[in-house]
Amino acid sequence: MNHRKLIAFLLRWRRRHLSDRNFVLFISLLVGIFTALAGLLLKWLIEQIEVLLTHEFAATSSNWLYLVYPVVGVWLTMLFIRYIVRDDIGHGVTKILFAIARKQSRIKPHNTWTSIVASAITIGFGGSVGAEAPIVLTGSAIGSNLGKLCRLSNKYMMLLVGCGAAGAVAGIFKAPIAGLVFVLEVLMIDLTMTSLLPLLVTSVTAAGLTFAVSGTNPIFEFHLQDAFTVDRIPAYIALGIVCGLVALYFTRTMSFLENVFRKLQGRYRRFLFGAVMLSLLIYLFPSLYGEGYDLITLLLNGNGQADWDTAMDRSLFYGSNYLLVYLFLIVIFKVFASTATNGGGGCGGIFAPSLFLGCVCGFIFCRLWNTYDVLGFDIPERNFAMLGMCGLMSGVMHAPLTGIFLIAELTGGYALFMPLMIVSVGSYLTIKCFEPHSIYAIRLAQRGELLTHHTDRSVLTLMSMDSVIQHYDKVLYSDMNLGDVATQVSNSKNHVFPVVNKQMQFVGAVYLDDIRHLIFRTELHRNFTVSQLMTQPKALLSVNDSMDVVVSVFDKTGAWTLPVVDEEGIFVGFIRKSSVLTVYRQVLADFSND
Repeated sequence: MNHRKLIAFLLRWRRRHLSDRNFVLFISLLVGIFTALAGLLLKWLIEQIEVLLTHEFAATSSNWLYLVYPVVGVWLTMLFIRYIVRDDIGHGVTKILFAIARKQSRIKPHNTWTSIVASAITIGFGGSVGAEAPIVLTGSAIGSNLGKLCRLSNKYMMLLVGCGAAGAVAGIFKAPIAGLVFVLEVLMIDLTMTSLLPLLVTSVTAAGLTFAVSGTNPIFEFHLQDAFTVDRIPAYIALGIVCGLVALYFTRTMSFLENVFRKLQGRYRRFLFGAVMLSLLIYLFPSLYGEGYDLITLLLNGNGQADWDTAMDRSLFYGSNYLLVYLFLIVIFKVFASTATNGGGGCGGIFAPSLFLGCVCGFIFCRLWNTYDVLGFDIPERNFAMLGMCGLMSGVMHAPLTGIFLIAELTGGYALFMPLMIVSVGSYLTIKCFEPHSIYAIRLAQRGELLTHHTDRSVLTLMSMDSVIQHYDKVLYSDMNLGDVATQVSNSKNHVFPVVNKQMQFVGAVYLDDIRHLIFRTELHRNFTVSQLMTQPKALLSVNDSMDVVVSVFDKTGAWTLPVVDEEGIFVGFIRKSSVLTVYRQVLADFSND
């Protein structure tokens, strides 16, 4: 029995003995195991590469190899993607959102491993990005391909993609609650009983396996400096606002820089531009090397100025009294380093940069507050460094609950749950005043390809143009006579017929209702041509239009049938309003069925 027959036999057995719901629970368990193992492998690879390259660096001086390693890493990643992957694997979370909205939750099989290799090389050699977004794409790809192998419906495919993302976050951060909340907030998969249980199974499985392998200690050691007090609420609110503004700077600057890279012609131009920018920034600010978790650990656990000054080790600032200047410059240039890494050809995400920036911002805010004795009381540096991580992540991702639970689980800082909520909400409300979508969703939202919690828009997003276009094998030409039209009408069930020119470009349409009084009068068949009979439709649709646009055009024009053309005006087919409503109802039933 070959493997295809075996799979077919197992699927038949499954359909007889297991419901889809119960089977998805079993698959979600497998997704949790595989994503946890993938996360552990990725973190181990990054650590081994980084230790191998930098363990002999002196702390008292800058190291010229900081100019070399990041360039080598981005170059190797670029070659790996170009000659082995031969596909774009950047912007992991955005790819997941696009797959859910436009690809029926289908993610290519190579994404189950290529992001691990590419991001391990990029980050291990010093790329200033995070490993979390690549592992989230890996986890979602595992869920998608297991669902495809088991021939599950689109609804369960979407759920397994979410399970993969939840397992990846839960495993790599040891944060099962954050994994669940991340899927609900960022991937915008609605919470129902059908989705809750598989997401919980995957999150708990991934986190439990990670605990078993690497211990139960949180990712970042954190010791509470002072307990929550009501009089510090103004400081928490102010930090939330600052984090929201820094998140806005990060989002807008990254979008601008990505457009700059996109306009550069040729991958080698982009590589050179990104490599020069990245290597110079890491040479000047070694804290930008890799994920930056060492600096986070330092700021969360430092016990005085002597400890915090070690942040400037291996840099030109070593031994100086300019710690705040150094950290402020890091806040400014971190987004440049992260964008240069990915724009130049590397592979990584913005989870770690968000945590890194937030920690630095929280520390700077605290030092400035204490220096200028704002409101007459001091605030603890370690606490505010942790709170800043929550604020930046909430703002950049537009995910306040994810920020709260992730930071609490990352650091064990549950005693500061109230401040975490205040800072998170403050940051989220601040950035929402300027930017309606997260950094992951901006481009998809502009193209109308973003799945949201708005049910009507979500259903329209899940619908595809191909599912509603009626294609035509035969067309009419302007010089045909009424007799030719009668021949086509007699062999067709359609009530509208496209008229095209020799280049197959759409020029008009002939509606059966308009010619019914003529078509049965054979003596007139040679007296009329198609050019005399055709009319112009109320609107033209493009194959690139979203279904939201299609429905809007139908509503505005009151039409029941509209033609679709491509970018060059070539006729593609007709869309009937009845077909749109039928497919809408089918997708809505599948989308809402619990």
